[in-house]
Amino acid sequence: MYWMLLLVPLAIVLHHLMPGNALLVFGATALAIVPLAALMSRATGALAARLGPSIGGLLNATFGNAAEFIIALAALRAGLHGMVKASIAGTIIGNILFVLGLSMVLGGLRHGQQRYDAANARMQATMLTLAVITLILPASYRAVVPGAEASLQSISLVLSVLLLLVYLATVVFTLRGAGAHSDSDHAAGHAHDASLSNGRAMLLLAGTSIGIIWMSEILVGVVEPASQQLGFSDAFTGVFVLAVIGGAAEQATALVAARRNQMSLSLSIALGSGVQLALLVAPLLVLLSYVVGPQPMSLLFGPGLVLSVLVAVIITGQVASDGRADWLRGVQLLGLYVILATLFWFVPDAGT
Repeated sequence: MYWMLLLVPLAIVLHHLMPGNALLVFGATALAIVPLAALMSRATGALAARLGPSIGGLLNATFGNAAEFIIALAALRAGLHGMVKASIAGTIIGNILFVLGLSMVLGGLRHGQQRYDAANARMQATMLTLAVITLILPASYRAVVPGAEASLQSISLVLSVLLLLVYLATVVFTLRGAGAHSDSDHAAGHAHDASLSNGRAMLLLAGTSIGIIWMSEILVGVVEPASQQLGFSDAFTGVFVLAVIGGAAEQATALVAARRNQMSLSLSIALGSGVQLALLVAPLLVLLSYVVGPQPMSLLFGPGLVLSVLVAVIITGQVASDGRADWLRGVQLLGLYVILATLFWFVPDAGT
């Protein structure tokens, strides 16, 4: 995969020499982000191997979503609030339906029925349900209360702070060792580069972060014209294109873990990433929009996005509640993902 790093200078050259060819620049930049995200995952894995299971797992979870956060922040600076919300919702949907579903299919076909920590899966599903309920409330409030528009930004601000407090409580719970088992699994999945020294890992982490920031700025600048050339709606681009680009490295790790019969690790990556996006990334972007965006962003997600995340969380909670995984359950999750993709493809305003 690392030969794809050649796409980084190529994307920069194309951006400067062929700015009018948005589709070519978009393709090169999107592909260039994938190896950068993989190198970032490698660096965090090396650090996590030395920092212990709790801190290491938290570090992996945090930087596992770094690419998505950087892309969303670049879109936020450009005022593309709809694209930001679509990418957040899309990454959650992609992780809990596509990544988890494909992991169950790959693992089930190779190992038959697999087992994982049911208690941890239920906790993650509960956290996701809490986040989805919080995202539903602003849209519901606007629908049933006349003149609610004036209060939505204040409501979003308060809800964002509350979600961050819930996430902080989760971090404290984890660091005290109650969630050490799942964190250990998570760190173990990234420990293949433990030979990388701390200094080199920090330099690699800094370099890849700068690279992803640079690529994200270029990507956001061409995403709208490129989407128009491809015939994609903004919602489809955010939910099913940008979401896949940002999470490619972590998604690959989850799939490899399932093939190695490490289903607890695979499920921890898929659900844990969704939880962090909903409880940390989304509210943090709302707060940052007061500083970096042209105008503040609210937590008012479109009914289509909210409904899509809600049905994804419901079926995932049902499938992942008893500690057993097989290829048929994976097919069920993938089936819903394709259904949602079809809806967003044929109904351009599905995300609004």
